[in-house]
Amino acid sequence: MNFQSASLVELHAFLGVCRTGSMRRAAEQLCVTQAAVSRAIARLEDRLGYPLFDRHAQGVLPTARALDLRQRIEQGVDAIEQAFTELRKSPTRRRALRVCVVPTLGTRWLMPRLGRFQALHPDIAIELRQSRRDEDFRRDDVDVWIEIKRPSQRWPRGITARYLLGREITPVCAPEIAARLKAPGSLLKERLLYHTSYPANWTLWLSAADVKNSNRELGSGFDLAANLIVAASSGMGVAVLQPCLVERELATGELVRPFSLTASTGRGYYVCTRKATADEGVAAVFMAWLRTLTKANAS
Repeated sequence: MNFQSASLVELHAFLGVCRTGSMRRAAEQLCVTQAAVSRAIARLEDRLGYPLFDRHAQGVLPTARALDLRQRIEQGVDAIEQAFTELRKSPTRRRALRVCVVPTLGTRWLMPRLGRFQALHPDIAIELRQSRRDEDFRRDDVDVWIEIKRPSQRWPRGITARYLLGREITPVCAPEIAARLKAPGSLLKERLLYHTSYPANWTLWLSAADVKNSNRELGSGFDLAANLIVAASSGMGVAVLQPCLVERELATGELVRPFSLTASTGRGYYVCTRKATADEGVAAVFMAWLRTLTKANAS
């Protein structure tokens, strides 16, 4: 039989846009990218031979033909969804999502949030992969990488990279040290702790704070941000770090920010995946969820 009907992917995208009035909001509800919704609508319009939506700067409006199509199919599509919900007697086979994340961000920012993702998507099983110092993105055991962008780094041609968070740095220290810091210049009298891979971070922040003679000798260096955080919490000195790495310590008061000023390193953490799978499958679902986290933090 030569089927004339569209795919359920196209119909769900169509109904999602009709219900929300927006490609973006439909994508958020369906846990896919806006590009995936747009392509599904384009395929449906090609199949039917006429446009279904009028595009405007404020959003999209269904045409008269779209309203007719919605009336004809909505009840049937909802009935199919309800039937599978009711008839599914055993859990579906869980889909694996293999994630490689730089260690400190993974432990301190991602892991505390993964429970939320699992609650939203119980059919996706996350498998964490060990991070490599010189990642070349050729591994076949990883679907999504969360990597820090290094100076002058260019992402491989077959990889799409989207900024996540972590460009901004700020000083943090134990409360007893913060009590004697009256102005940014006071930091020059303290032991300045630093990450050995990024010793220029202190110069960057002090320059942003308009502190002169900021090329003083630094204090102790650490090759892991996790150790740098412990050192600052124990009162060894003042560290300059991304706030996202010390959320717990800032919440408990173990660390404080003596000054609210932040400075951009121009680097930050990026979510990377293969271009071929960036808009589809479990990788797209995970990346869309990560974007909701950073949007919430920005609001």
